[in-house]
Amino acid sequence: MLIASYNPAGMGDVLVVLTAPAAEHTFEQKENVVRIADEQNMTLGFNFLHASTMLDLPETAGQVFLTSDDVAKLNAVLVEAGFEAELVADETPKFVVGYVEKAEPHPDSDHLQITTTVVDNDERVQIVSGSPNMRQGIKVVVAKVGAMMPSGLIIWPGALRGVASNGMITSGRELRLPNAPQVPGALILPDDFAEVGTPFDASSAEAQALFQ
Repeated sequence: MLIASYNPAGMGDVLVVLTAPAAEHTFEQKENVVRIADEQNMTLGFNFLHASTMLDLPETAGQVFLTSDDVAKLNAVLVEAGFEAELVADETPKFVVGYVEKAEPHPDSDHLQITTTVVDNDERVQIVSGSPNMRQGIKVVVAKVGAMMPSGLIIWPGALRGVASNGMITSGRELRLPNAPQVPGALILPDDFAEVGTPFDASSAEAQALFQ
């Protein structure tokens, strides 16, 4: 898992790289790198200070999708500072067009549904959804594990009322699409929007026009 974010206006020139969910943690700084570790000394992530001197970073806040070259540069910075080179690149898209193959009632909830959602030709994930319009046979936008929502929420593997959930079926509101209804409900894509597994870019013209 590798989730990076950059918010120069809010945090200064610091690239935050997470490799595991938050937990009780300690800090260790060497040169321009701060390592965050849990009580068992497992790495939870790193803060890279003066990050713009290491990588070409955007001026806007949000998730940063690191290339293999970016990760190699950061690993070199880690080694130079005295840490292990333990970052592993992940260039798979985190927001994709999905297809709800199955939706069944949650056994311990009157509003949750357990979905089997196709996110690629051979990949199916179980996602628990509370969307009131959830049903089988619809195309949706899936935030896969490792995605960061526009709100800053990070999608980790989890469980809802004892049932595993690996991802999130998103709404237009959560994706901050123009004119999206400000009420709960999954964004249901037109059948001809894109093939299942296609990366979904909320800033694209097609996405921006979904509620026009």
